[in-house]
Amino acid sequence: MKQLRQILEMIRFSHTLFALPFAFMSAVMCWLVPAATASDLNTTESIPFRFFHLVGIVLCMVFARSAAMAFNRIVDRRIDAENPRTSQRHIPAGKLSVKSVTWFTVINCAGFVASTLMFLPNKLPIILSVPVLLFLLIYSYTKRFTSLAHFYLGMSLMLAPISTWIALRGHVLMYHPADILPAVLVGIIVMTWVAGFDIIYACQDFEFDKEAKLRSIPSRFGIKGALRIAAFSHVLMVAALVALPFSHHWMGPDLQLGAIYHTAAAAVALLLLYEHWLVKPDDLTRVNIAFFQVNIVISVGLFLIVSVDLLL
Repeated sequence: MKQLRQILEMIRFSHTLFALPFAFMSAVMCWLVPAATASDLNTTESIPFRFFHLVGIVLCMVFARSAAMAFNRIVDRRIDAENPRTSQRHIPAGKLSVKSVTWFTVINCAGFVASTLMFLPNKLPIILSVPVLLFLLIYSYTKRFTSLAHFYLGMSLMLAPISTWIALRGHVLMYHPADILPAVLVGIIVMTWVAGFDIIYACQDFEFDKEAKLRSIPSRFGIKGALRIAAFSHVLMVAALVALPFSHHWMGPDLQLGAIYHTAAAAVALLLLYEHWLVKPDDLTRVNIAFFQVNIVISVGLFLIVSVDLLL
């Protein structure tokens, strides 16, 4: 139990809160927004709520993120040991062995693939499970060859709402591909949001990344330039938030999001402004406040607001 607790600390299990609300938001949209029928694109029917589908979403999210985080700790163990900020992480500090973390990674990979079976007879989740898993694991190598690693991380989390939509409405997508447009927009929201705050977080390692020849936006453009790119990424996030209710104009389902949602989008924009106000090029002491507190409010808040607006 002690080793399991250390593994959960290592992968920061509580950070699942960042992406899970967006998967739930996609699920609520699937259940509450009618889908076109196979026989007539002008006729719609509701996607029934099934409890085991909800369980499947949670299991897939937990297994996928746990596998990706554990794999990242294995791949980065030597880099972490050299970086003063990360030298006390569990593997470099000797609290956990590479073997135990490897087994944990394998178990979670198998758990993710097995969890996709909960969406049968929809076969798309099980077919796409291994490619999705490989995409997530590749992230651990990206900072060795591209400064866009932050955006690759964003695309990894972008898969949460898109995969949820495919799992619940796969039979609709087979004859009406445009049905996935709302999930893609939610995915863009997630991608630009995650990339922005990951760039901010990476500013803490600016000096080390330059010395170790690791690629990141801060090491390439400097802290001031990186914060500007992070701000632009968050501007794109707000633009995607504004566009989401209008996705049906591009042949997607009509989300019927109204004043409640638009008020929440404005609140998110203000929270992002606050996040960028907290972090200055010459003062990174409040990065953790911006990273944890503000972002959890954004992810959980958006899920709750979209759910309430659709229900009303």
